[in-house]
Amino acid sequence: MEPAQGDGSAEIGELIGRLSGGDDMDRETRGRLLGRLARLLGQNARRAGAAGVARGKWLTDLLVAAVPHIPIRDLETLSGHHHGLFGEELADSVVKVASNSTTAVGAAGGALAAVEFAAPPMLLTAPAQLAAETLVVAAIEVKMIAELHEVYGVRIQGSGTARGAAFLTSWARQRGINPLESGSLASALGSAAKAALRKRLLRTFGRSMTTMGPFLTGAAAGAALNRTATKRLASTVRGHLRENTGLPAALPGDHKSLGQAD
Repeated sequence: MEPAQGDGSAEIGELIGRLSGGDDMDRETRGRLLGRLARLLGQNARRAGAAGVARGKWLTDLLVAAVPHIPIRDLETLSGHHHGLFGEELADSVVKVASNSTTAVGAAGGALAAVEFAAPPMLLTAPAQLAAETLVVAAIEVKMIAELHEVYGVRIQGSGTARGAAFLTSWARQRGINPLESGSLASALGSAAKAALRKRLLRTFGRSMTTMGPFLTGAAAGAALNRTATKRLASTVRGHLRENTGLPAALPGDHKSLGQAD
């Protein structure tokens, strides 16, 4: 079931976009926005129905709808925001910001979960809370992948819909985009890409369940898992982008920490 107008889906997309681009967002604001997003998702999920939610179609539709709200910066803007860095140093910085952001989302989600465990009547809202964390983490990582393509000079052309579909597919398949490959770009998500996206979202949702641990242990575990997963994804995508552009692979001793708006 596609998100319908009047069910809060427009605000859901805006909130996901704001949370994905909030590099310097303070803890209180992030927690408040995640709480608002979770409440809207809870209302939206009831309209979507249990079957759509369980299969991951609901999460997939919401993430696809949120993509136009994700703030993706071009190379010049990125360099300006990262103190004039370029190349591998800029890529390091982009990944550091993204991993810090997914870490903060995991911590905020865990803290909210702790509050709900202390208030049993509120426990039924937990799935919506996990969905909120899942969608925001996915959006942050999609943004990171898109900006890494900018850093490595792999400019994805086309409409906002085509670019959004390409970056969502890149996130789902954990691969950089090679524009020279036949079929690597599409104007919309095909059935295979949507299936991969659903699978990836459900896996991220399962990871988010760690934040439901009692008290603040969930916050610490969720934060650590998000950071590790974001860094691993970035390392894989950067490797593909180097191959696609003919750049040499990173040397063993290289620092591997932690890249256009339409």
